[in-house]
Amino acid sequence: MRVITGTARGMKLTTLEGLDVRPTTDQVKESIFSIIQFEVEGARVLDLFAGSGQLGIEALSRGASSAIFIDQSRAAINVINENLEHTKLAKNAIVKNEDSLGFLDFSKDTFDIAFLDPPYGKGLIEAALPKLVERMSDAGVIICETSKEESLPSEVGKFYQKREYKYGKIKLTVFRVKEENSND
Repeated sequence: MRVITGTARGMKLTTLEGLDVRPTTDQVKESIFSIIQFEVEGARVLDLFAGSGQLGIEALSRGASSAIFIDQSRAAINVINENLEHTKLAKNAIVKNEDSLGFLDFSKDTFDIAFLDPPYGKGLIEAALPKLVERMSDAGVIICETSKEESLPSEVGKFYQKREYKYGKIKLTVFRVKEENSND
């Protein structure tokens, strides 16, 4: 696992060990950042269910102004902090060891980009989306990674499913605010 481009380009990232760990592949990560390539610079990023923190770190490397990393696993928090120090991106990051849904209940932050990549098949994205949309900017984008079998709601608040992308067993779902005069 490595940072694809930006100030930390090519740097290797540490990942968590174990059967429940499923780091985002480089192919999927490249696709994610191709989708949002013109939105990352200066963005406020949320990496929810952060794991190793690779998506938020990639965003910081590409010029995001800040990133908040949330994970309830102490081991994940240690890996995120190690990766942020290694890539020299820690100064623009906040790392919180807490439940992701609880964070959304009490956070006052607003985000431009949110990454959701929780354990598959546990209903965590469906529980997080209604809370998250209240924390997103009007031009914000939410990117969810699930198994290809999972289906997410077509609309949540003012956000709707703009597009789905499939990569083998993985599906990315992109949510955006529907434009007033859009036929999407």
